[in-house]
Amino acid sequence: MIDPEIAVLISIALILFLMGIGLPIYASLGVTGFLGCLAIKGPHIAFTQLKTFPYVNTANYLLAVVPLFIIMGHFGFKAGISRDLYTIGRKWFSRLPGGLGIATFIASAGFGACCGSSVASAATMGAIAIPEMRALGYDRKLACGLVASAGTLAILIPPSVVSVFYASINDLSAGAQLIAGILPGLLTMAVLIAGVWILTLIYPNLVPAPERYSWRERFASLKGIWGMAVLFFLVIGGMYIGWFTPTEAASVGAFAGFLMILFGGRVEKGKLGEAIKKSFLDTLRTTCMVFMILIGAGLYAFFLTLAQVPQTVSVWVGSLPLPPSVIVMMFLLVYIPLGMFMDTFSMLIITQPIMFPIVTSQLGFDPIWFGILSVRMSELGLITPPVGLNVYVLAGVVKDVPMHEIFKGCYWFFLFNIVATAILFFFPVISTFLPSTMYGG
Repeated sequence: MIDPEIAVLISIALILFLMGIGLPIYASLGVTGFLGCLAIKGPHIAFTQLKTFPYVNTANYLLAVVPLFIIMGHFGFKAGISRDLYTIGRKWFSRLPGGLGIATFIASAGFGACCGSSVASAATMGAIAIPEMRALGYDRKLACGLVASAGTLAILIPPSVVSVFYASINDLSAGAQLIAGILPGLLTMAVLIAGVWILTLIYPNLVPAPERYSWRERFASLKGIWGMAVLFFLVIGGMYIGWFTPTEAASVGAFAGFLMILFGGRVEKGKLGEAIKKSFLDTLRTTCMVFMILIGAGLYAFFLTLAQVPQTVSVWVGSLPLPPSVIVMMFLLVYIPLGMFMDTFSMLIITQPIMFPIVTSQLGFDPIWFGILSVRMSELGLITPPVGLNVYVLAGVVKDVPMHEIFKGCYWFFLFNIVATAILFFFPVISTFLPSTMYGG
């Protein structure tokens, strides 16, 4: 048997090595977790966990919302919701400097309210917004960085798969955690919009002259808001009022999205079956990815628990001569370097068993507030090198823009996101107000 402290240090090096040679993150974490259990507890514990862990940690009724929210987003995209929202934003805000960028943030927030997937939002808006912005003369780094950053809104604004994931691993109310993301999501959108406006004032050459539309054109565009409004009312309104549990709300939303794709008339004639088939296949791929990460990262988190890492960190934190809020801030900052190498789900499942009991039980902070901050910080990894998933997705959509330029375009928006997170940190009521007013809250 190996000393647990030495095993933990070796495990970190092994994870980096396995990822370096091209092994997927979930496999790197899973293999390391299994070998770690084998090293400190022997073959019986290690093989027992390998046999039982995948089922025990995925056979969770709450996790049924993952494929349901994802397929609702695919149906919404095929039904034209994202393009309708972008058209509304363009016609109402293009008269402002950087108006098309503002429209992109608003459309991304709206699509996030129908989708719940940052990657899907970035890919969708990348295909719609970037060609139009570049055709009008927007700087290509700014356009790509803006869309990559706008995609992160989908992780916070409900329905959010990541928020459900956080609630699941910490045994919290998924409905309350989802509702809690509304005001922080809107705040983040407002900060990003203000950031675009400030950038256009400082560097006016980054954007073209504003466009102008008549009031008649603006009001005519509002007819396209009905799809997003229906999904948002059914899913978020249904949970808030108390009509549905999160899983029921996800089911109703997915069915409503299915009806929209059937009767919305937005799919080309003869291609309806193909569109539905592609929605199911894409949902299957994404869901499998999420559950493989849950298994792999969960095995590594179990190894850390066996090695007494949460208990050791808890004792260490308790001995620090620092205010509790500073300790929470230090925990949150850990997500920035982690996000450079790991996806959101892996980060949360590894860090939360260590951080959550310390922050909520030992230090006494609100678990929903900490969840919003954890999700916010983990989503920043989607736009930071070298593993910025949104950037990789955009690089596949916009093939003539080098990846390093997209990362450069994300720089300012990374800073704006930090500003939004700081506001949420110092004003917890923004995150906790709506959950406290829910039915039964």
